[in-house]
Amino acid sequence: MALTEVCGINSFVDFGYLREKDKIAGEIEAVLCVDTTAFHLAVPPFINPAETLGRIAAGTDETGKHLKIKFDHGTTTLGFQYQGGIVLAVDSRATGGQFIGSSTMKKIVEINDYLLGTLAGGAADCVYWDRVLARQCRMYELRNRERISIAAASKLLSNMIYNFKGMGLSIGMMLAGWDKRGPGLYYVDSEGTRTPGKVFSVGSGSVFAFGVLDSGYRWDLTDEQAYELGRRSIYHATHRDAYSGGIIRVYHMKSTGWVHISDQDSKDLHYAYQAEKAAEQPSTSS
Repeated sequence: MALTEVCGINSFVDFGYLREKDKIAGEIEAVLCVDTTAFHLAVPPFINPAETLGRIAAGTDETGKHLKIKFDHGTTTLGFQYQGGIVLAVDSRATGGQFIGSSTMKKIVEINDYLLGTLAGGAADCVYWDRVLARQCRMYELRNRERISIAAASKLLSNMIYNFKGMGLSIGMMLAGWDKRGPGLYYVDSEGTRTPGKVFSVGSGSVFAFGVLDSGYRWDLTDEQAYELGRRSIYHATHRDAYSGGIIRVYHMKSTGWVHISDQDSKDLHYAYQAEKAAEQPSTSS
């Protein structure tokens, strides 16, 4: 045993034994001496971040001159409760202005076995804060020896995001989960809004998704009907909204945890629905 100094604290650590046994002494030292400031969110380098970032988002500088920077974003996500739990359905297209950045973006984040989050807005913003939320939920579970409730998780996320209100974040998330009180569905955005509900759709294609969702939604849907309703709602949004498309993902939140139902290309669904529509039309003869 040797007296060593770890992060400024004297302690007896036998690194020689660790090196011989697991070959990880250096990694242990690096972990023990990690700089926690690396995990802090950097503040924008402006005197007044809220005003400056607001002007950039609007496309003008301090003199009113037009800027080429403009934050355009689009997506379609939806979630609804029914007698079998909660169904979440999303597309997978990530855009940068008028350009498609990715067609395989995963817009449902598995925070834990009983909690899911959806992404809408800035992809980096949503992914970062979902990861922060996942860490906080895990810490709560370790401290209290029980899972965090959906209401508490959504409140935690809303409070964290509200601290950066007006600083350029673009977030419109849904949190869906199951706790001791049963299923829970919340909408949280970068303005600090936190709203519980039964049916939500978020994104540029949400108006099209709502048209299909409202016409087919009812509480006593079967599981297969609920999956198809979510899938078809997202498909029609991708068909009408240029900023939505790619793969349509469907998840089901049950009392036993979330279940991944399907990943289907919207192009394949288009041809399948067209064939289904043609088969339903009565044949005409001259």
